[in-house]
Amino acid sequence: MIQAGNELLRHASSISPNCRSPKRCWVRSQPRAGVGLRTARFRLMFILSLAAVITIIASALGCSSEKPAEPTVSVQVVPVKKATMEQTVTSEAVLYPLAQSAIVPKISAPIKAFYVNRASKVHAGQLLATLENRDLAAAAQDNQGTYDQAQAAYAIATASTLPEEIQKAQGDTQAAKVALEAEQKLYDSRQDLYKQGALPRKDLDQAAVALTQAKNQYELAQRHLDALMAVSKQQELKSAAGQLQSAKGKYLGAAAQLSYSEIRSPINGVVTDRSLYPGEMAAAGTPLLTVMDTSSVIARAHIPQGQAALLKIGDKATITVPGEEDPIEGKVTVVSPALDPNSTTVEVWVKADNPKGRLRPGTSVQISMLARSVPNSLIIPAAAVLTPPDGSNYVMVAGSDNKAHQKTVKTGIRQGDQVQILEGLAEGERVITSGAYGLPDNTKIRIEAAPESGKSESNKSERPSAGKEPEKDAK
Repeated sequence: MIQAGNELLRHASSISPNCRSPKRCWVRSQPRAGVGLRTARFRLMFILSLAAVITIIASALGCSSEKPAEPTVSVQVVPVKKATMEQTVTSEAVLYPLAQSAIVPKISAPIKAFYVNRASKVHAGQLLATLENRDLAAAAQDNQGTYDQAQAAYAIATASTLPEEIQKAQGDTQAAKVALEAEQKLYDSRQDLYKQGALPRKDLDQAAVALTQAKNQYELAQRHLDALMAVSKQQELKSAAGQLQSAKGKYLGAAAQLSYSEIRSPINGVVTDRSLYPGEMAAAGTPLLTVMDTSSVIARAHIPQGQAALLKIGDKATITVPGEEDPIEGKVTVVSPALDPNSTTVEVWVKADNPKGRLRPGTSVQISMLARSVPNSLIIPAAAVLTPPDGSNYVMVAGSDNKAHQKTVKTGIRQGDQVQILEGLAEGERVITSGAYGLPDNTKIRIEAAPESGKSESNKSERPSAGKEPEKDAK
């Protein structure tokens, strides 16, 4: 616009360069009256146009010097509210059965028969298969006969032979005692007669010799009886008992070998593997059948040490299985007290019931364990928390003056799209959730309502109906 004014001024000076004043210019144009009148009108219109242009330029220059209007930013806000926050620990895990037994035969023998197949439900002690065992059965029968003989010999030794010897020794001891008492009485009577002078010395000496012999016989019989009671009886019983135990051990060993040919289930569960068929050789030390107890499953996960420190046995947990809509409830049963030396993580087990068999061992699942619950926590959307390069956290708060104010906050537990605020905010304050990124402090804002969930972006703008034309077309 200024450039156009300058052009008009240059054009005016070019029309009459020698005119010093309007009067002289008008006098000089008088030689031709008609031409002079037209020239005067043209100059008058030119001067009026020039004045209008100068006025427009001056007004434009005056407007450019005014201060521009302050911008207003549209934002969306959410009030700070209180709720219960739950801190959870999530991890990938693998399902394992509650119990598992790979049944290994202790002997090598051909398979005689199978009584179960894969997916067969079994109980503890149930016969699953038998191996060829005719040689083992014969050996067990032979050892059983030897054991029976030893039992009979032990019964005879304890109830017949030894008591007869003890009884004979007791009789000999009693007879020797009676003879000793008789000889003692005879000696006493002869001694009285000898003192009275009615018996010679020779008869008294004979009675003394007979008494000494009877006493020796009694002592010998008593020692023999004591020996039988203290030594012979004990040794005889020990010998008989030893023979019996030896025969019993051989018989039990043969019976155990025979029992190894019968393959039984040690646990309740279901057969998950049966690799051989009847007639094939079962090798000792090689699994023949596998039985799993899937009434409950164990989800095993390896969790970083910091997260594992928040968990304890008995914490509630859920297991999310691919293909299942609802998570399965469980609880923490094991938190390993030691780190895995390879991954420096802590192994954690989550147990869950599996009555319908929906959870299959070996499946990769997602587990979520409830570490702690904090009631009456101040929470805001996690999208409202901004993190600058220095690592601190802040939010933009919508003030009562319709301006955005920056506040530094301290965050706590994160649960989904919500975050706990420990410091920096109060209940009821409005934090900006949309439009806060890069927003300067004290910026004027205009609060907009959040879009309703479930509506697409195409439905946000209302289309004109068939009976009403758009405003543009109406114009």
